[in-house]
Amino acid sequence: MAADILIIGAGGVGSVVAHKCAEASLKGAFGKITLASRTLSRCDSIAASIRSKYNVSIETAKVDADNVPELCALIRKVKPFLVLNIALPYQDLHIMDACLECGVHYLDTANYEPLDTARFEYKWQWAYQDRFRDKGLTALLGSGFDPGVTNVFAAWVMKHELDEVHVLDIIDCNAGDHGLPFATNFNPEINIREVSAKGRYWERGEWVQTAPLSWSMDYTFPQGIGTKKCYLMYHEELESLALNLKGLKRARFWMTFSDNYLKHLSVLKNVGMTGIAPVKYKGQEIVPIQFLAHLLPDPSSLGARTHGYTCIGNVMRGMKDGAEKSVYIYNVCCHEECYKEVGSQAISYTTGVPAMVGAKMICDKTWLKPGVWNMEQQDPDPFLKDLAAYGLPWTCVDVTDQESL
Repeated sequence: MAADILIIGAGGVGSVVAHKCAEASLKGAFGKITLASRTLSRCDSIAASIRSKYNVSIETAKVDADNVPELCALIRKVKPFLVLNIALPYQDLHIMDACLECGVHYLDTANYEPLDTARFEYKWQWAYQDRFRDKGLTALLGSGFDPGVTNVFAAWVMKHELDEVHVLDIIDCNAGDHGLPFATNFNPEINIREVSAKGRYWERGEWVQTAPLSWSMDYTFPQGIGTKKCYLMYHEELESLALNLKGLKRARFWMTFSDNYLKHLSVLKNVGMTGIAPVKYKGQEIVPIQFLAHLLPDPSSLGARTHGYTCIGNVMRGMKDGAEKSVYIYNVCCHEECYKEVGSQAISYTTGVPAMVGAKMICDKTWLKPGVWNMEQQDPDPFLKDLAAYGLPWTCVDVTDQESL
């Protein structure tokens, strides 16, 4: 029988995950689907959309993802084979604890980040390795696009295109436009914390730190997107890839930002609105960045007004049969097409589809093995086959003769 699943989180990405899981359930990938979040009305709205689009009924529930006993009560009621954590990164450990207590498998799309420290790393979740392995449970970390597909792209290149990799550059371009003065394409608090942090990259066995957004380069993207300015950032998949890609000498992550976005971000930072430490205001404590996030548009509302494309992929340079070789493996995704299909913009879509595919890999036991795993530690072929089949086709081209990054 197809495995039952519990999805926790009903924001923009959670909506895509639920829609795509419902679509896959028509082909027997999943059994009963339950969607839960702190806001039941969001879950019910998504369920109505799914019923209208696919004629699939899903269950809904209310849960506080910060409350382990409440999570356990829901898990014991639903009895899922797998929990998909599409909530906030702050809640990863709570949901992992609940999965361990209740004996169910786990998946997320972003690694744990402490609420009071703008720094994400895998050490907290990797520390769960023995507990998941000893209980015979699988925990799959970072099954989004970046992290997620970018990790699997790297594994696929190492399996099929390169004997060894020396240089990895992950490049994330959002060439879409929503027409608003300032908005973020995913959770505003997480987005701004990430962008405001110091940059880091891997160079010959150690981490090199840079000032936030102080390094940039121009890169020409395919399919008419054109040349965009990309800024060096730290991104979580670099941490696991630096460990798991043998022979790697340098790994960097780049992301595009418009001048308008950077101007607004600079002003907000200068006046203290991106701060994560509580401040006193009229006798109450507020966190500036959380208040700012409350004022900004909900990313799930941007789909109808966003047009253009995203392009996310890896440029990888190394050796093949004794000769130097470079490849570029990437996906291009259209904002308008995503909205037509599931009512979201492409940022949510490119995260939600890989989460569904990762869940499918666990539920059909292709990637089911006890322990805590990053995406590049799995066989990339079945994942990338399903990724293309469910809406994210990808391309790999030889760029050996092009100028190196």
